[in-house]
Amino acid sequence: MRRHLGTIACILSILAVLTGQAISGETGKSETVVLGDASLTSGIPGSGPLSMDEIRRFVSDPANHRTLEVILPMGLSGGAQNIYIPDDNPLTRAKIELGRQLYFDRRLSADNTVSCADCHHPDEAYTRHTQFGVGIRGQTGNRNSPVSYNRILSRAQFWDGRAASLEEQAVGPIANPIEMGNTHEAAVKTVKNIPGYALQFKKIFRDGVTIDNIGKAIASFERVIVTGPAPYDYYEPLRNFQKQFADYLEDLDDFKAEEPELYEKYMAVKKAADAHPMSKSAQRGRELFFGQKASCTACHTGANFTDEKYHNLGVGMDKADPDLGRYAVTKQEKDKGAFKTPTLRNVELSAPYMHDGSQKTLEEVVEWYDRGGHPNPYLSKDIRKLNLTAQEKKDLVEFMKALTGAFPKVEMGRLPK
Repeated sequence: MRRHLGTIACILSILAVLTGQAISGETGKSETVVLGDASLTSGIPGSGPLSMDEIRRFVSDPANHRTLEVILPMGLSGGAQNIYIPDDNPLTRAKIELGRQLYFDRRLSADNTVSCADCHHPDEAYTRHTQFGVGIRGQTGNRNSPVSYNRILSRAQFWDGRAASLEEQAVGPIANPIEMGNTHEAAVKTVKNIPGYALQFKKIFRDGVTIDNIGKAIASFERVIVTGPAPYDYYEPLRNFQKQFADYLEDLDDFKAEEPELYEKYMAVKKAADAHPMSKSAQRGRELFFGQKASCTACHTGANFTDEKYHNLGVGMDKADPDLGRYAVTKQEKDKGAFKTPTLRNVELSAPYMHDGSQKTLEEVVEWYDRGGHPNPYLSKDIRKLNLTAQEKKDLVEFMKALTGAFPKVEMGRLPK
C-alpha cells in the first residue's frame, strides 16, 4: 500500500489546486485573487447609470488600485505558465471596472450603436451566434466573431494573429469601418467628454484618456473573463487516481483502514466528480480525443485546449478567392489558409464554428475532421481522414460538451452618464 505514496502525495498536491483550494488575500500593495470571482466583474454596486459620487468613491479607495496577482480557476490552472499580463498594464480592480464599462459602451462607435459586446456578448458565450460579426449599419465582414474569454492565456489575437496583444486587439475594431466605424481620435474625444470616464482615467492612468489607455482598460476586463471548472476537470483527477492506483482501490475497506487520509482525499475527489458527472459517452470521447485515432491534441492541447498556433484545415479553400488567413500577416507560403486554433472550453456555447462560421454544429465540425478537411496545397499535416464510427463521432461531441464551465457574473449595464 505504501510503495507509491510519494507519487500519491504529488497527485494530491495537484488535486488541492484543481479542487479549488485556492488563495485569496492581500500582501503589501498587491492582492491575490482567483479569476472567476464575481467581485471583479459585477460592477460598482448599485443600480441605474453610474453617478459621479459612486465613481468618485470607487476610484478613491486605495484597495481598488492594488496590483492583482491572479490564480486561474480549476481546470485552467494547468495553464498558469501561459498567463500573459504586460508589465506596463498590471491588473487592478479599478482598471478592470473601467474596462468593463468601455466593453459595453456603444458610445465608442461612430453612431453609438455598436460596442465590443455586440460581437462578443456574455449571453452568447462572448461571441455571437451569427455567421459573421455585425457592425455599424448592419455591415458584416467574412469572419466569425472569435470568443473573448480565456484570453489571459493568449498573446496574439484575432483569427490571423495580426494583433500582438489584447491591448492592440481591443482598439482595432473601434477604427474598423465595418465594425465600430469610428476613429481613435474621435473615440478619445468622446470618452474625455464623459465626466465619469475622465475621472476614472485621471485616477488610473498618469496620462489620462488616450487610445492606448482605452485599450489597456478593455484588455484588463477581458483578461478576467475565464471559464470555470467543467465536468472534465472533475473527472480527470479521479480518472488519473483510479488508473494509477487501481490496486489500492480494489478493497476500499482495506484502503480506509491502512491509509485513512488518502482514502478521505480519494472520496472527496470522487464526490466532486459525481456532483459534476461526465457521461460514459463523454468518457469514451475523452479517450478518442487524446488517443491516436482522432488525435485532436495535435492542435487542441493544454489546459485551454489550444496550441495558439495557425493551421490550414481546408475550410473555405474551395472558393475562387479564399481567405488566406495568417498569410496576410506573415506573407509566408506555409501560412496560406491557416487560422488560429480556438479554445474548446465552452465550445458548445459558441456556435457557429470555424473562422468563417460555416459549420453550424459540433456534429458538422466532427464530420469535417472525419473526412480529412478539404484538400489543398497548404493543408495541415495533422489533417487526415479519421474513419470514425457513428458512435465515436457522438462520443467526441459529448466530450467537447463536457468542457463547459460557468462564466463569471458580469454587470452589463451601469455605465457613466
